[in-house]
Amino acid sequence: MPDFPDNSPRFDRRGLLRAIGASAAFLAAIGGTGAPAQEPPRVIPPAPDDTPMAFDFESLTAEMRALASAAPAPAERPKLPLGPLGYDDYRLIAFDAERARFRDGETPFRLHAFHMGWLFEEPVRLYHLQDGLARPMRFDTEDFDYRGRLAKAAEEVAELPGVAGFRLNAPLNRPDREDELVAFLGASYFRALGRDSRYGISARGVAIDTATSRAEEFPRFTRFWLEPGVREVTIYAALEGETLTGAYRLVVTPGEATEIEVTARLFFRRAPEQLGIAPLTSMFLFSEKNRADFDDYRPAVHDSDGLCIERADGDVLWRPLNNPPRLASSYFGEVGPRAFGLYQRDRDFESYQDGGARYERRPSLRVEPVGDWGRGAVRLVEIPTELEANDNIVAFWVPEDKISAGDEREYAYRLRWGDLDPEPAAEIAHVAETRAGAGGVSGVESAPGTRKFVIDLEGGALERLSGDAEVELRVEAHGGEILSQTLERIEANGRWRAVLDIAAAPDTTVELSAHVAGFGRKLSETWLYQWINA
Repeated sequence: MPDFPDNSPRFDRRGLLRAIGASAAFLAAIGGTGAPAQEPPRVIPPAPDDTPMAFDFESLTAEMRALASAAPAPAERPKLPLGPLGYDDYRLIAFDAERARFRDGETPFRLHAFHMGWLFEEPVRLYHLQDGLARPMRFDTEDFDYRGRLAKAAEEVAELPGVAGFRLNAPLNRPDREDELVAFLGASYFRALGRDSRYGISARGVAIDTATSRAEEFPRFTRFWLEPGVREVTIYAALEGETLTGAYRLVVTPGEATEIEVTARLFFRRAPEQLGIAPLTSMFLFSEKNRADFDDYRPAVHDSDGLCIERADGDVLWRPLNNPPRLASSYFGEVGPRAFGLYQRDRDFESYQDGGARYERRPSLRVEPVGDWGRGAVRLVEIPTELEANDNIVAFWVPEDKISAGDEREYAYRLRWGDLDPEPAAEIAHVAETRAGAGGVSGVESAPGTRKFVIDLEGGALERLSGDAEVELRVEAHGGEILSQTLERIEANGRWRAVLDIAAAPDTTVELSAHVAGFGRKLSETWLYQWINA
């Protein structure tokens, strides 16, 4: 079963819950109460006609800049022809693929809409952009299949006040099949697929006050203009929120790694406590590091297993993800990083044993800044969870410069979705796996406050060296004590294995760092880890 709504009436609750703004688990973890109270909802009917209007990115930019100088509009919650729709109702509704938009054009892209209702009460409006003119896209009850008890209620055709979002299909995997490519649903969330991928990690337009003293805010994309081409589709979007407005351009190009070129122009009504650029949202429940905490037949459950940062000087940091005992946050200070992203490196079905979720097919997502982003930090937030239905991992760029009311910012970056496996020709070894368990010698009772970490390194020049090569393991532990460290070559698979035993006082957070060096240079990525000895 896919974990994002499809053309069938059967989709799981997780796909929708994770696509909306506030996660209940996240708000509980940070002590937030959700979005601030809103004014009474307003009802705005659809535009009275379909008169095409001139449109380009500059005109959208000017509109969003002007909107930022006014107070936010109250929430728009129009009545639906079928009345309020709960979860059980919502799962009985699916878009009719035969009524997909753009089907009559030369483009290979097909647009399917998501119905309003359940968690999606505010309308999103879509426009078809062609030759510089934008035409409203209308949707009515004939565009959807209503099943069960809704079938009779939907017999009379009625126009809908908008949709909840949309997805685009294209021949991604085979030329004779229209596969799901990208979907926008809930707040500013969107997800895309590379070739042979399954939906997993999400991106957002922006993050406002994530895990700060303020309740997190979730601005939303309220309008989209779509300009489908032969090889790519350009999407323009209007972002609206309490703190800011934004004009977005997203150019989507499908492929083995699907690319989305993003330009975000932001206009601030007020100063956020923290601005998050290119935010990524994922899930990590357990793996070899914390497998003992879960009574589950599967060896691992996660959409992503690590944060990777490529620094301006070419150094690579790898931070395995964690499901911590309490809310955890890490900042990685950078100046103009080449890239950062949340990756799913383990592509072996045997590592997950889940024939339904197929976690080995979840895409990695890499952010490549375009232009100079200056000083800032990649922030990683890890939220404790007991359920894989909860997205508990967030990563984004935090610019160093402060934002004030009336400020404007522009950020450009490239998102790459797909397997994104390490380059075979890379000269440095990458972290293939991280395991953890009780510290000390096997077969002997572990001393309190100790933990063992086992790091397997693969590839690069290190893989070509013999076991007696003059290389060394360099380890640092801030907040803890290094009891022992070893490095050896595993002849069975050509990997090198680093083993660390660390001790720490109770209720202590230990920051660990390790890499292999030799012949006057680094031979591996820098492995980073945050161990909370709760």
